[in-house]
Amino acid sequence: MRNGSETDSASANSSAAWAPLFSPLFRTLWLASAVSNVGTWMQNVGGAWLMTILSTSPLLIALVQTATTLPVFLLSIPAGALADLVDRRKLLIFTQTWMLVAAAVLGMLTLFGKTGPWTLLLLTFALGIGATMNGPAWQAIVPELVPREQLASAIALNSVGFNIARAVGPALGGLVIAVSNTGADFLLNALSFVGVVVVLYQWKRGRREPGMNGGSVVSAIWTGIRYVRFAPELHAVLLRVGAFALCASALWALLPVMASQHLGSGAGGYGLLLGCLGTGSVLGAGILAPLRLRLSVDQLVAGGIVLFAIASCGLAVLTSFPLVAFAMLLGGIAWMTVMSNFNVSAQTALPHWVRARALSVYLLVFQGDMAVGSWVWGEVAARFTPRVALLAASAGLLIGFLALLRYKLHAIDSLDLTPSMHWPEPEIVAKFDPAEGPVLVMVEYKIEPSTAPDFTRAVHALGQIRRRDGAIRWGLFADPAHPGRYIESFLVESWGEHLRQHERVTVSDRIVEERAQSFHIGEHPPAVTHWIAARNGE
Repeated sequence: MRNGSETDSASANSSAAWAPLFSPLFRTLWLASAVSNVGTWMQNVGGAWLMTILSTSPLLIALVQTATTLPVFLLSIPAGALADLVDRRKLLIFTQTWMLVAAAVLGMLTLFGKTGPWTLLLLTFALGIGATMNGPAWQAIVPELVPREQLASAIALNSVGFNIARAVGPALGGLVIAVSNTGADFLLNALSFVGVVVVLYQWKRGRREPGMNGGSVVSAIWTGIRYVRFAPELHAVLLRVGAFALCASALWALLPVMASQHLGSGAGGYGLLLGCLGTGSVLGAGILAPLRLRLSVDQLVAGGIVLFAIASCGLAVLTSFPLVAFAMLLGGIAWMTVMSNFNVSAQTALPHWVRARALSVYLLVFQGDMAVGSWVWGEVAARFTPRVALLAASAGLLIGFLALLRYKLHAIDSLDLTPSMHWPEPEIVAKFDPAEGPVLVMVEYKIEPSTAPDFTRAVHALGQIRRRDGAIRWGLFADPAHPGRYIESFLVESWGEHLRQHERVTVSDRIVEERAQSFHIGEHPPAVTHWIAARNGE
C-alpha cells in the first residue's frame, strides 16, 4: 500500500495534465475550438460526399481534397509573417469570420440547389485559405493563454480536442447528411465558428511585446526564413517531425483500406478504429504530465516513435478486430506523446517576435510530409500490398529515429528567450527614416593573438545569432598589420530593422555575446560603430 504522500503526488501529477482547463480563458477557447473542429470535420465529410453527387469525375472528386490542402503550401509562410506583424487576436477574429461566411454561403447555396462542382471547389478553397491563415496565429497565442509550466499540458489538450473532433465530426456529419442534406452540414460548420469569434472578441489581450515587427509582409517573410535558417535548435525539431510525419502518415492513409479490405469491418469498423486512435490520444494526454517528471523529452519521443511503429505493424499483421483496435489505442497514445513533445519543443525554441513565422514553417513541414507520405505509401500499397507499405513505414520510423538521434530536443529546455534589452541605443546626431539602409554595424576587438582560435569560434557562434536576428551579411576580419585586432561586421537591410535587432536579443544570446567579448583586452568594451548607406549626391 502506498503512503499518503505518494498518493498525493500521483494525484497532483495526474491533475497537472488538466491544469490549463482551470484557466477560464483557455477553457472557454478550448471548448469553442473543439466545437469548431467538429464542424470542420463535418464540412470535410459533406464536401467530399456532395462532389460524388454533383459529378462522377474522379478528378473533380480528388480536387476537393486538393482545394482543402493547397492553401497550406501557398500561404503558410505569408500567414506566419502576417501573424507576427498584426494583432493576432484581431487576425484570428477575421479568419474565423472568413470561414464562417464561406461555410454559410456554401450551405445556403446547397440548400437551394445552386451549388455546382466549381462552386463547391471555390468555396472549399476559400475555407482552406481561412484555415491556413488561422493556423500560425492560433499556435502562437497558446503561450499567452497559460503559464510556461503549463504549456506542454495546454498543447496536449489542444491535440485532445482535435482528436475528439476527428472521431466525432465525421460520424456526426454522416448522420446529418442521412437525416437532412449536405447543406445542413455546411451551415452547422458555419455556426461552429461563432463560439470562437465570441471568445476571441471578449479576450482582453495585453500589449504587444518588444521586438514585434513593423515593415512589409515580404520583409517579414524573409526575416522569418532567415531566422529558421540560422536557428539550430529549431532544425532539430523540423528534421525529426519531418521524418516522423513522412512515415507515420502510412497508418492514417491506409487505415480505411485495412479496415474494409483486410478486416471486413466496413464504415462502422473504420469509425471505431478512428475512435480508438482518438481515445488513445486522450489517454496519452492524461499520462504525459507525470511521465514528463521522470523522463526527458528525448526519451518520451523515442518511446512514442517505437510505440507508433509497433501500432503500425499491428495494423499490418493482426487479423483480429479487437487486437487491431487495441493497437490503434496504443497508436493514439504514441501519436499524442510524439506530436505534443515536438510542438512543445518548437514553441519553447522560439522567441515571441518570430513565433508565428517559425511555427508556420513547422506546420508546413508536418503537413507537407503527411501529404507526401500518404501519396508515397499509397503508391507502395498499390504496387505491392497495404501490409508491405505499413511494414516498410514502420521500419522507416525506426530508421529515421536512429539516424536523427544526434539532434537532441532536451537542449531546448535550457534556453532563456526573455529579451535582455542590454544593447545600448546607437549614438546618432541626426534622425533617420526607419526605411533607410542598409546599415553596416562594426564591432572592434583587441585580443591576445594566442587566443585567436578560441576567439574566432566564439565570435562565429555570435555571428549565427546576428544572422538569425536580421543580419543579411556577416563577417569577421583580422588586421594583418596589427595581430590581435579584429573587426566584426554585419549588414542589416534598414535602420528600423537594426533597431528591432536591439529588442530581439535574448538572455541566452547575451551569454554567447559575453563569451566572445571575454577575449577582449582593451581598456574599454569593444567599440561599436554604425554606418548607413550614403546615396549618390547625399
